Amino acid sequence: MKSSGTMAIGELAERFDLAPHVLRHWEAMGLITPAARVNGRRRYTRDHVIRIMTIIRAKAAGMSLEQIREILAVSGQRERREILERHHAELERRLHEIAASKALIEHIMQCRADDFTQCPGYRRLAETEELNLSDDICVVPTP
Repeated sequence: MKSSGTMAIGELAERFDLAPHVLRHWEAMGLITPAARVNGRRRYTRDHVIRIMTIIRAKAAGMSLEQIREILAVSGQRERREILERHHAELERRLHEIAASKALIEHIMQCRADDFTQCPGYRRLAETEELNLSDDICVVPTP
């Protein structure tokens, strides 16, 4: 940051590898507070930097801008926790789906069957809701 403790929109956007219009959009959505204007130009503070880092991390966690705005807008810790618990449950569900997909891919990479969809081990993985990776053995004999 400059010695004044503020930075222009271009500097802030570059710091996070964002286009300046993204910051303007986030401001219009209420995700970041409007920057003070000096000589008609936006000037951002350290608080803006922290807020933008928070938005970027939340987006990386799969949250929509609307969800992020909701979390940033609630004033009570209890309400914020309820919102985050819902998102956490969704992340857990997605992680389970990713783990199941990963298990299928790993089986296919090691499967000795000409047609992996006919492999009993693959079929068992594909049909099950519960992952039991210890049973992930290709049982098709090598031709």
